[in-house]
Amino acid sequence: MATAITSTVTFKNINKLAIPAIIAGIAEPLISLADVAIVGNVSYDSVSAQAAVGIVGSFLSALIWILAQTKTAISAFVSQSYGGKRLHSIKTLVPQLLLFNLLLSLFLYITTSLVATYIFEAYNASGKILEYSVSYYRIRALGFPLTLITFAIFGVFRGLQNTYWAMKCSLTGAAINISFNFLLVYGIDGWFEGLHIIGAAYASLLAQLSMFLMALWFYIKKTPFRFKVKRKINPKMKDLLIMSGNLFIRTASLNLAIYMANAYATDYGKNFIAAQSILMNIWLFFSFFIDGYANAGNAMGGRLLGEKKYLDLWRLSKKISLYAIVIALGLGLICVLLYSQIGLLFNKDADVLEIFKDVFWIVLLMQPINALAFIYDGIFKGLGEAKYLRNLLLVATFGGFMPTLLIADHFGFQLYAVWMAFGVWMILRSFTLVFKFRKKYLAQAV
Repeated sequence: MATAITSTVTFKNINKLAIPAIIAGIAEPLISLADVAIVGNVSYDSVSAQAAVGIVGSFLSALIWILAQTKTAISAFVSQSYGGKRLHSIKTLVPQLLLFNLLLSLFLYITTSLVATYIFEAYNASGKILEYSVSYYRIRALGFPLTLITFAIFGVFRGLQNTYWAMKCSLTGAAINISFNFLLVYGIDGWFEGLHIIGAAYASLLAQLSMFLMALWFYIKKTPFRFKVKRKINPKMKDLLIMSGNLFIRTASLNLAIYMANAYATDYGKNFIAAQSILMNIWLFFSFFIDGYANAGNAMGGRLLGEKKYLDLWRLSKKISLYAIVIALGLGLICVLLYSQIGLLFNKDADVLEIFKDVFWIVLLMQPINALAFIYDGIFKGLGEAKYLRNLLLVATFGGFMPTLLIADHFGFQLYAVWMAFGVWMILRSFTLVFKFRKKYLAQAV
């Protein structure tokens, strides 16, 4: 038994999955960030164009974040089948899921394109901003089906204990997006005029297409799965869709907490929402690093469950939690040493920076707790515990986050109220998951 633990749950094996996942996680948001930065420097209507890109990016991110949960579901099924040497049982399931994603994403693209004006009016867009938002969305969202299928294929890769292929696809997509953004937005003197915001939309579409084609190549050449869809529905499809549905609800409640935080910060005034934007971006930046180890826990946890190696699973949870906490503390220490300078990277306004510095310490204090929550969240996804994660997020959001926010806001804590609510939210998520894991899986290991 000791030999098995040493050979499967090691620093090298964990990082072989985690590091490519971290790089891929950072590369994907660069596509939206590149659009925002490059469009913000066009020679005319830069403010309206940048606002449109930001609005569309927010809507697409929320939509993709929720619907891409099929990636997590298929990863859990593949990793457990891989560990149990039962990949043959899901050979028809994978192409059926890819077809389901394609049909769902095409339906959503058509419907949202038809009502795009109403969608972005709900974001308070009007005039030129609304016009830019609609035209930009209708082109960029053509890549929506490509993105959902690509993410589902990434879930297959992760289930097969490989995050390197997804990393290569994501890095290539980010490089193509940035290169074509400059070319299509600004144009080339004497050759052709830039396409303004439309150029950014086409650059993003090319990036999504490149990631899709690379993912297809790896899928065909490196995996045992194909695209032949059989009429008989795989018996596991129902369980996979139920798991995906539970993860949809979980992610929707997570998005609700973030939306409420931003809504309350906006009510406090423009300086508060500016400071909140900085704090949230730093919080998300930390999560990209930790999420790489959560992805490793997802893939390895599912495999070990399939192999019924419960003691290895327990060792994995301890090791991967330790690595994540060390990273969180390391990043936190860097932020403490550069406490004042970090805010200046985002904003030069003295009032905004004062609010930022007053609250930033709470964000840093939360990071080790966040690390535990993210890691066990990833492991539980790999174990197929989607229903439990759904219920926990609903309880944490409506029983922890919301009451804390309302009470603290009532007493005038303003932005402190927002981050106190996040603190309670993350404590409920992290320690509940640790307790549940110890109770269920440590008992089986012993």
